[in-house]
Amino acid sequence: MTSILPAEATETATGRTTETAPAKIPPAPGRTTAPGTGPAPGPAGSGDQGQLDQRSLGQQRPDQLRPDQLRPDQLRPDQRPLDKRRLLIRPVVRFRTSRADLVLCAALLLVIMAVQGWNIQHYPTLSDDEGTYLAQAWAVQQGDGLAHYTYWYDHPPLGWIQIAALTWLPSLVAPESMTVGAMRFAMLLVSAASAVLLYILARRLWLPRWAAGLAMALFGLSPLSVVLQREIFLDNIAVMWMLLAFCLAASPNRHLWHHFAAGIAAAVGVLTKETMLIVLPAVLVTMWRNGHPDTRKFAVTGAITACAVIGLSYPLFALLKGELLPGDGHVSLWDGVMYQMSRPGSGFVLDSGSGSHGVLRSWLYYDRILLLGGMAGALLLLLTVRWSVTGRALAGPALAVAILTAVAMRPSGYLPAMYVIQGLPFLALMLAGGAASVSHALLRRGRGPDEPRGLTAVRWTAVVALVAASVAYVAPRWYDGNRTALTTDANAPYRAAASWMATEVPDPAGTRVLVDDAMWLDLVHAGYRPGLGAIWFYKADLDPAVTKTMPGGWRDIDYVVASPTVRRDARDLPRVRDALNHSRAVAVFGDGEDRIEIRRITNVAGGER
Repeated sequence: MTSILPAEATETATGRTTETAPAKIPPAPGRTTAPGTGPAPGPAGSGDQGQLDQRSLGQQRPDQLRPDQLRPDQLRPDQRPLDKRRLLIRPVVRFRTSRADLVLCAALLLVIMAVQGWNIQHYPTLSDDEGTYLAQAWAVQQGDGLAHYTYWYDHPPLGWIQIAALTWLPSLVAPESMTVGAMRFAMLLVSAASAVLLYILARRLWLPRWAAGLAMALFGLSPLSVVLQREIFLDNIAVMWMLLAFCLAASPNRHLWHHFAAGIAAAVGVLTKETMLIVLPAVLVTMWRNGHPDTRKFAVTGAITACAVIGLSYPLFALLKGELLPGDGHVSLWDGVMYQMSRPGSGFVLDSGSGSHGVLRSWLYYDRILLLGGMAGALLLLLTVRWSVTGRALAGPALAVAILTAVAMRPSGYLPAMYVIQGLPFLALMLAGGAASVSHALLRRGRGPDEPRGLTAVRWTAVVALVAASVAYVAPRWYDGNRTALTTDANAPYRAAASWMATEVPDPAGTRVLVDDAMWLDLVHAGYRPGLGAIWFYKADLDPAVTKTMPGGWRDIDYVVASPTVRRDARDLPRVRDALNHSRAVAVFGDGEDRIEIRRITNVAGGER
């Protein structure tokens, strides 16, 4: 009878990872092996033909050895017994050569791309933030600077520089396609990369294949993800870079350049969206736990150094432009940071009357399963980190969920709607990790080789019942949430308003229009002058370069495209408010609070200009 050891990867004390093929240990010559028994002892030969006595794998004193047995120091390296004190055995997944992983990941990716790409131009409603990032990317493509107006260090520019790169080819082929709805397709590339990176990370953190697939599906198919990952938000790009940093930090090869690259990727993520800074401790924890004890200090130090060097390029850029500190006649990085830190808070997230609570309710409206289940999974893994292999492996992502949750719970903090994007991959990983821990406890905990079949059947019945109950609870809720994203046209009023402004205004080049950034590029492509003809409505009150061209205030404006965003924020913008008060609607698209009004400015006597 032949005993076969399973294929596995071993990591020695030097930190080198090797893959060990299945090893066959044949019985000693001259003896037969009865069924159900181990190989019989026999004389150990010498040279390449010598066989190792099975009992010599145990730890025996020299005086206990038979004459035909060899002492451990006489054994060849491939015959020496495994010393668990010096040898750590862990599974290593070679993603590129694992056909099962490639097939599962590719199948899930096709489903995710189909769901996220279907109806992407029509839902959700175009937002002013999307338009701002895309307009700034357009300015980069045109060589007009880092923004379509004065760049004032509201965010590092690396985010929309990447958007400019993603949209460069389609905008080159069809310049008129450089609009928010059409360019949402570029975000599919970001979503695809993030989903694949999450699968790789799950496998590198020792999750079984099915759990890695579950994490990928939760991340890509949750209604909350489908809605938010479609939008042109910097957070989506930053998450991709941070997932890359986690994957490099958990690299099974433990090459030092992987850890340095993890620091660089993390820095790019922070420079894409600066709020990702709070996730850096989780990357370092993952790197520390996966690094070799002999080199982890050097590796973590190198990663921190690489991250700091790349991160300091942003203040260095401001310093070289003479815009690091405040001064007369120019913007500064200091003012931009102070603005972000002094933004009025949106209240405590659990206070039913606060803006933060409204944001939380909108998240839960789309998907409470991923949000609450992910936080519960993180809590479970953090509580069991001392005795759970899965808990220790996922300590870094669990810490990321804990930090992001703590920041969101600040009583006086500002909570934007896109903040949850930063936590989506880690929430999915926690939910999948929690499911893996529960399934392992049900199927493996306390199970012996002679366990009765009836008890094994009970274990599997419990697992099947949990899976069925989970699917029965999740499927109808996700179906309802994703059906809205796949079938609703929320942007018909925007398209109709853009078409009206392109066809009904006789002289676009000589017309001045206040508009939100969701439609700004549409008007630019229709012939309105960028910046001073098509005017982002905030700039009419806040940008001196624009206000000095409007000495007459609202009288120097011809039209206002009053979207919900314009009507909401006009109360704090005197020029915009006056323009709305001295105008009349000439076309209305949509109804209710979501309607878009095209309003023409009237003169003092009440007639049109």
